[in-house]
Amino acid sequence: MRSLEPLQAPVDPIEALRRVGFLLERSRQHSRRVEAFRGAAQVLRDLDEGEVAQRVEAGTITDLPGIGKSTAGVIEQAVRGELPDYLATQQDEHGGPLVEGGEAYTAAIIGDCHLHSDWSDGGSPIDEMVLTAVELGQEWMVLTDHSPRLRIANGLSVERLSRQLDLIARIDDSLGDAFTLLAGIEVDILDDGELDQTPEMLGRLDLVTASVHSKLKMAKDPMTRRMVAAVRNPRVNVLGHCTGRLVTGGRGTRPQSDFDARAVFEACAEHDVAVEINSRPERCDPPDELVALALEIGCLFAVDSDAHAPGQLEMKAYGAERADRLGVPLDRIVTTWDVERVRSWAAG
Repeated sequence: MRSLEPLQAPVDPIEALRRVGFLLERSRQHSRRVEAFRGAAQVLRDLDEGEVAQRVEAGTITDLPGIGKSTAGVIEQAVRGELPDYLATQQDEHGGPLVEGGEAYTAAIIGDCHLHSDWSDGGSPIDEMVLTAVELGQEWMVLTDHSPRLRIANGLSVERLSRQLDLIARIDDSLGDAFTLLAGIEVDILDDGELDQTPEMLGRLDLVTASVHSKLKMAKDPMTRRMVAAVRNPRVNVLGHCTGRLVTGGRGTRPQSDFDARAVFEACAEHDVAVEINSRPERCDPPDELVALALEIGCLFAVDSDAHAPGQLEMKAYGAERADRLGVPLDRIVTTWDVERVRSWAAG
């Protein structure tokens, strides 16, 4: 994975709007600001060729729904062949490295086992997530929208997941050999360790990431049994954000769940399940001492973005820095593997 090079003039107005949206997401700006620029880009995509320039010349670009003062300024300067001031400011302020360290690991990460689209609680369509991943130099990604019980995140029923699988196949077919979009899910681990999706649907997926999202304060023994049961399920490939903790961010903080980490990680090692190093800064999950324990036990790892927007795909740099600093060998990180090796591993 690489960082995007700064855009220079001249720049297409749609690309200028997309890049502003990306940089706002990357720097964790308010979602309404992001939506304004990504929405404006979609408005321009729907116009006939030449209409954008005609409207800029006529001074009517703001007559279009969803085009306000800030987005119009970006469009007008781009049409005139200039680098938009707003874009230049965002590139200067938010275009640098996300974190110091781990550069070789970041470069080696070519995949992602955990990300979301607007089919569940993500903010962008699948094709926009894919396009951004391609621009970042990734080779593959697994779309892992939520499972049905997580209603607050618009989790996918069997019917909706079936329709999504058809769309994933069409998108992947259109990509040729340049990139691979794999079908997956972030499936809820239920109270008894069962998975929140039918075995038939899970069997249709390329990869399954399983996570605990409810009753995070469950007592240690039942939480351990719950997680071990999920890890032992042959459909599970990655154990997502295993402690459930939040260390910073708009949602506040949350302590980590109490479970026997050694027992859980030994089950992961036995069943070839990767322990996720969740790269979101508000999660930083698992903490360093648990990464070290999983490393000692012999687990595989997945450095994942848990992205809910295109600009968050690059957050894997945070996880890469931690993996490097904690001495996780690159070959034990499945997101550095080529897609055929990932397919073979996930298929068991």
